[in-house]
Amino acid sequence: MIDNWDRYPNFGRDEFACSHTGECDMDAEFMQALQELRTAFGKPITITSGYRCPSHPIEARKARPGSHASGCAADIAVSRGDAVELLRYALQDGRFIHLDSLTTTNRPMIWSY
Repeated sequence: MIDNWDRYPNFGRDEFACSHTGECDMDAEFMQALQELRTAFGKPITITSGYRCPSHPIEARKARPGSHASGCAADIAVSRGDAVELLRYALQDGRFIHLDSLTTTNRPMIWSY
């Protein structure tokens, strides 16, 4: 759990809190990578989903909780040219756009919906 959100000047805990319980157990390394991406992008990033507790309705439907429940994922609202630009920065740094840093086999790290 992150105890000092000041390390991520462009983000706040409330943006990442589970909409079901209010818990927020984001992974510090993931958040550092996301902050670096935001800094490189140079524009605001809107988080639509961050941490989801295992009992969150989306996670509860899964065979086992996914990357959001591990605190290693965030969904971002982005459109048109900004989506391409953000993706370019994310890929330059070897990162993500569903934004997922969980390392399991046979799963995409990038997808949109």
